[in-house]
Amino acid sequence: MARSKVHPVHHFETWQVWPGSYRNPPADGNYPWPGPQGLTIDKSTPIASMGSCFAREIRKVLLAEKYNYITEETHHPLSVHASAAWERLYNSFSMRQVFEYTFEDWQPDLRWWHTPESNQIQDPYRRIFLYESLAAAKEDFARHRVHSRRALERAKVLILTFGLTEIWEDTVDGAVICLPSGPYPNEGGDMARYRFRVSRYAENLANLERIHAIMARHNPQCKLLVTVSPVNLWATFRTDLDVISASCNSKSTLRAAVDEFVCAHDNTFYFPAYEMATIYQPVMDRTYFSDGKECFHVNKKTVRFIMAHFFKFFSDQAS
Repeated sequence: MARSKVHPVHHFETWQVWPGSYRNPPADGNYPWPGPQGLTIDKSTPIASMGSCFAREIRKVLLAEKYNYITEETHHPLSVHASAAWERLYNSFSMRQVFEYTFEDWQPDLRWWHTPESNQIQDPYRRIFLYESLAAAKEDFARHRVHSRRALERAKVLILTFGLTEIWEDTVDGAVICLPSGPYPNEGGDMARYRFRVSRYAENLANLERIHAIMARHNPQCKLLVTVSPVNLWATFRTDLDVISASCNSKSTLRAAVDEFVCAHDNTFYFPAYEMATIYQPVMDRTYFSDGKECFHVNKKTVRFIMAHFFKFFSDQAS
């Protein structure tokens, strides 16, 4: 009787084979990597970053290690998360809107929220930030656009960290607010014009392409380094899915979109922070979850592991 071998003979590099499988070396703390990808930074390279909660961790480490991390609007409380006062940007829609209002004339139909009880002005597109008057809000945002443009035009490397696919969309013009949070919804503000939905692969990929096209016009020398955040969803607005499944769907959708995006452009690169935390750490029999009430976050040991590999992969001055 004819028989076929289950495993045909191929030559694989160690990074192409699952750690510890068959005769492949076990995981040893060095994340498998195919080698140089065409992106090299040193401590003089102007680096900017924006995105979800994990973008803040990247910022902290780059500043601590004395890299040339771009910091605009250092006076502004929203700047602690990124290179300018963009606040946290959890989805690709909110991130795309930053590039559109920075370099174009993005003006949503409803730009500001007027809080019903406290009589403040809330910026729905930068999470929770409050002003005493509309004039103050407009003045601050005009300054912010200048700083935002300065940061994005200076950057030679821009790190983008994508977090989730759940969005709240304005049914009038399609603008996406960051989250339905803060005093406006809490005080009974009218949220009827917004609808919650789960964004899908094609539209997230389209947002990435839009960002790339804008940067290609305004800073063509900038290289984009894209990551998927390893921070899980704290809660889901979905009623058809549990939070763990919703988190997995978000990350899987974004990871697939990012893969196609990076493969399509010579100046875009992927950094596997998500895989290092959620797969490689368990392979090493380690947890990547934080302790305490924010246990959906990534612990400090995992952040150090991820950033050590960031320097190992991309920096000629590895820390």
